[in-house]
Amino acid sequence: MKKLWLGLLLLVVTAHGQHIPTDYFENPLEIPLILSGSFGELRSNHFHSGLDIKTQQREGIPIYAPADGYVSRIKVAHYGYGKALYIKHPNGYSTVYAHLQQYAGDIQAYIKEQQYKKESFEIELYPSADRLPVKKGDIIGYTGNSGSSGGPHLHYEIRDAASRPMNPMLFGIEVPDHKKPLVNAVMAYPIGENAHINQQQDPIKLRLILQQDGSYKAEKITALGKIGFGVSTNDQLDGASNKNGVYTISSTYNGANVFNVRFEKFSFDETRYLNRYIDYGYYQNNRTRVQKLFRETNNPLSIIKEETDNGYVTVKDGFTSNYNISITDYKGNEVQIVIPIEGADLPDVKPKTVNRTDDYIYANQATSITKGKFSLYIPANSLYEDTYLDIEVRGDTLHFHDDVVPLHRNVTISVDASNYSASDMSKLYIGRLNYRGDPYYNTTYKKGNKLSARTRTMGSYVLVSDTTGPTISPVNFDDGKWISSNKTLKIKIEDDLSGVSTYRATINGKFILTEYNYKTDVLTYDFDDNVVTETENNLKVIVVDNVGNSTTFEATFFRK
Repeated sequence: MKKLWLGLLLLVVTAHGQHIPTDYFENPLEIPLILSGSFGELRSNHFHSGLDIKTQQREGIPIYAPADGYVSRIKVAHYGYGKALYIKHPNGYSTVYAHLQQYAGDIQAYIKEQQYKKESFEIELYPSADRLPVKKGDIIGYTGNSGSSGGPHLHYEIRDAASRPMNPMLFGIEVPDHKKPLVNAVMAYPIGENAHINQQQDPIKLRLILQQDGSYKAEKITALGKIGFGVSTNDQLDGASNKNGVYTISSTYNGANVFNVRFEKFSFDETRYLNRYIDYGYYQNNRTRVQKLFRETNNPLSIIKEETDNGYVTVKDGFTSNYNISITDYKGNEVQIVIPIEGADLPDVKPKTVNRTDDYIYANQATSITKGKFSLYIPANSLYEDTYLDIEVRGDTLHFHDDVVPLHRNVTISVDASNYSASDMSKLYIGRLNYRGDPYYNTTYKKGNKLSARTRTMGSYVLVSDTTGPTISPVNFDDGKWISSNKTLKIKIEDDLSGVSTYRATINGKFILTEYNYKTDVLTYDFDDNVVTETENNLKVIVVDNVGNSTTFEATFFRK
């Protein structure tokens, strides 16, 4: 009997996994759907987990619940998704809405009540199933530009019962698209000691020739041995010029299927493996993401649906062949690339470029390195493959290779600061130098005479001293003035070095909820919160930076 029940359960689960409802979810917005970002799109260190829907360059457009359900999670943060809302639906799926301007109705009232209770703008809540139910068509929030958004839009996700994001297009979302995908570049990679392409063992970029039918043909290559290919491609949908991601990429070799990727679903646990899937070094140098159409070691990505010999092909001396790439978007618009190959064992092959250094790191082993006052701890499997790293120290600066090799796990950087006094050391932090040579704050921990920080980005790191407190200045009011017509109170807070860590504002000694927009460095208080009930009001704002420097601003304003 137990076996029978188990079999029935598996049947139900399998059937549910295979069936995707295409008429269950309504569109979350009542405006034409034009995308600025597609599902699975290649982003920095991750695949895009939803659709970015344009909102006509404005905020405040109503968002409607696409189906019945209940609010299962609310998160408000300065960065990332900003103001985000999660709805659980009876069919097992969840929908997610990010970068909101504000929530609606009971949801907005609930979150503001909790923010005042905890005296914090940033908050994360998990309401019970009966606390905030929603019906299909209810207004649940309004579109905005909060968090790490680059402009007004709605980030919309559909996740399965295991919280894996799925392509919303699978659920019947209709977005007009009559354009073929674009091809930016095709790369060819010799694999192994004896392989070569055009008499060299380094990867090469192929020259493409546009054909009359819209397909591409590469100039013929001469190759031998095990090789792989990669392609940089984007899609453009109707009504927008954004470079979106494609839906499928497949390849054949002499007509036989070799490799296929399809952007339908992935888990958050695997998304950082994007850095193994793309040619990371090529992207860092050329700002173009090449998708490698072969599976290297330490690449568990589930978007790879089909592969023969991990996507590699073997070219033999004296044989001619064709490698074909087919790229399609979700609407089936397709572009083809043909790569003619002539197999030939040629002399005078230029060997692969290898920059040998004193530090050769084995990917499957933990490694500790000390140079000067800096120490590095590289956990096992931080790198995807064994690699030479260029690690040098000059005074207070560590050069930890160039950012052309991806890190999958956090590496710990430690600095011996025993030559600093205790008071001076309290103002130190470890910063990563950006392209302008400015130090970007890394969360820094202090223990005894040592400072440490964790990072998943190579580059140059420096020990920085920050002894200057943040600056605070009023934006829409003046000290001692009447501001009865103001709907908001705005204060600019800035810190040029380590950055703002915490802030707190009170009026007449009472906490007020201020929203921090890091993109404009402005704190905003809404008078509709009804904290201000007096005519004469004393405002106090305290801002602390990441090394503990504190600045206090006080002002008086009058209001009826």
